Amino acid sequence: MAAGGISQLGFVTWDRDTPTGGTVYDQNLVTELRALGIAIRLHRLAGPWPETDPSTQANLARALRAQPACLVDGILAGTSPEVVAAAVEAGHAVTLVVHLPISDELGLDPARRERYAALEGQAVRAASGVVCPSHWCAAELRRRYGRSDLGVATPGVAPAPAARGSQHSGLPRLLTLASLTPTKDQLTLVRAFALLTDLAWSADLVGFDVADPGYAARVRHEVAEAGLADRIRVTGALTGSALDQRWDAADLLVLPSRVETFGLVVTEALARGIPAIVSAGTGAVEALQQGATVPTDAVQGTAGPTDAIPGTARPTNVMPGTAVPPGDPTALAAVLWRWLTEPPLRRAWRQSALARRGNLPGWQRTAEAVLSYLERPEQPSSTPTGSPPVLPPMTPPGPPRLPRSFRS
Repeated sequence: MAAGGISQLGFVTWDRDTPTGGTVYDQNLVTELRALGIAIRLHRLAGPWPETDPSTQANLARALRAQPACLVDGILAGTSPEVVAAAVEAGHAVTLVVHLPISDELGLDPARRERYAALEGQAVRAASGVVCPSHWCAAELRRRYGRSDLGVATPGVAPAPAARGSQHSGLPRLLTLASLTPTKDQLTLVRAFALLTDLAWSADLVGFDVADPGYAARVRHEVAEAGLADRIRVTGALTGSALDQRWDAADLLVLPSRVETFGLVVTEALARGIPAIVSAGTGAVEALQQGATVPTDAVQGTAGPTDAIPGTARPTNVMPGTAVPPGDPTALAAVLWRWLTEPPLRRAWRQSALARRGNLPGWQRTAEAVLSYLERPEQPSSTPTGSPPVLPPMTPPGPPRLPRSFRS
């Protein structure tokens, strides 16, 4: 049954089937809103978004005016503030769903980045509201663009079977699941792996590889140059059973993004009992804390061995992973070296990840958060949504013991 006074919504997104965190979020949000009784009219607009032309802007304008209220993906609205403003002035409620600030994508030339930031700031201020996937993202938009009545609707996650990992093969297997772009920064991971050739491991780099073909080629070239082609598989995008097989084989997720507003892939890993290493200072740290039922330790790796039944775990105050400075292959290699060489640390992270599985929020909660925000009092428009949570530092404990090849 529809909540409050909302019974129908438009949802405007782009016509792209690439499996990214943003597209997964949009698809699940539409499904759950419909399950809650909201009639959703979906508009999938073709175009080279976030770039626009008169034709794409006209299509966006028609979509925003097709219903009294609509949600619109930030990648469409972010460079069309005049279209957003005109729809709002005409009496339509337009709420942006910002997955990633459009000016944050790495690889943009300075002029385009500046233009995107200026246009997005205008769009954020012109919209009826803005929904963010994390408190981190809301705090960033508040700081940049001066708008404080921002909503937070954390991504949900679907239940999944616990990953078996390498328990049979004995060779630790690492997984990265992200589009091959400078923003996701697989090159830093490859360079970290190149410092760990004296240890046993294998890795899958899975993700859409045609958004930035030049960068994808550089990743493959560096894998080959480092002599790691037999240990690192760069697979391109995978879906269905092929992706499920990679998840099931994984012992650790590594998400080395330079920028990340949440990191849906992190909670997808936790849903399978897989711990993660993420980039410090990004929204992925917030994702890594999802599902905690007891306070988490600021210092990692202090827990001893556990005897949990596979797929289950008792509550634990150890984080299911850690965060490292983005763009630093030596720091990432040091943490990976500890994980590869210290079985108690691996067991503690795995135990903590298993403990999160039953406590992770589902997509219905995401839809309910969006509806609650849409039904908020219209004023005052500057009411803060709250500060981002205080997150404990998640650096490795003490100076990490490094292999001889790391020492000067």
